[in-house]
Amino acid sequence: MGSGPAAGSVRARYLVYFQYLGTDFNGVAAVRGAQRAVGVQNYLEEAAERLKSVVPVKFVISSRTDAGVHALSNAAHLDVQRRSGQPPFSPEVLTQALNTHLKHPAIRVLQAFRVHSNFHARYAATSRTYLYRLATGCPRPDQLSVFERSRCWALRADYLDVAAMQEAAQHLLGTHDFSAFQSAGSPSTSSVRTLRRALVSPEPGSPFVLPQESRLRFWALEFESQSFLYRQVRRMTAILVAVGLGALTPSAVKVILESRDPLGRPQTRVAPACGLFLKSVLYAGLGDLAGNPACAQQESQHPGSRETPGQPEDLMRETSGPKAGGLE
Repeated sequence: MGSGPAAGSVRARYLVYFQYLGTDFNGVAAVRGAQRAVGVQNYLEEAAERLKSVVPVKFVISSRTDAGVHALSNAAHLDVQRRSGQPPFSPEVLTQALNTHLKHPAIRVLQAFRVHSNFHARYAATSRTYLYRLATGCPRPDQLSVFERSRCWALRADYLDVAAMQEAAQHLLGTHDFSAFQSAGSPSTSSVRTLRRALVSPEPGSPFVLPQESRLRFWALEFESQSFLYRQVRRMTAILVAVGLGALTPSAVKVILESRDPLGRPQTRVAPACGLFLKSVLYAGLGDLAGNPACAQQESQHPGSRETPGQPEDLMRETSGPKAGGLE
């Protein structure tokens, strides 16, 4: 007993926030095997190999996103088990190390917290917010700035009836069976969800639009719930856009919701992945992403622990060398 490779080593669990542009990825989840497709998780775990954990580091993702979907802030938990006698890394050092060894420029680790060993990034989340961006006044794809083409849904129409969209969104608020807005392939056993917020508002404008392109206008749809069904946000967005274009009435959204039929013609529309952003994942007691800098320090040790967090020079010694190469 006690002769295994992990004997005497200290395991530390962390909550890590990270962001990415989803254009180049087959979603956030890791793609295993010999496929050419790759997920954000593949790059995160490759960077984590440089931490020299006794047990390979696996990221448990809070919110799975599809190919082409972006994240301003997603989250995951991971365990790092250092060799005997080595203290756990501080959250700041862990963040620095992962960013140092990330291969892909479209991924960035934002912040880390030390959490208890039974913390689960997916099940402990109390709130998830998605943002969907629209652009109007774009009859042809080449009329949209190259900097916006993979970051919004470009509509040919010059006008959206935002008041009608807002009225329609009210029918979605509250606790409902959202079967009508669920795509096939969802692993969820229940289609009942509580939508806390559904907003439609104009954006102040894109910094990438030239003055002579004033016909272009940008809009944001924002949805908050503890959890969502597979492609629920993109299907709700498509229905609200149909209302904004006059193809559906606001009251039709209530009828669709109550039908619980995911195969009805209007509700089978799915908004493109490129306009969707996971905006935030929140946890009780941790506050928002930025949090309080003192909070990360307080979480760096378990209550009663006398371990001293690893220092930057300690980590760089462990990770030195060439730089390492849901549901929505």
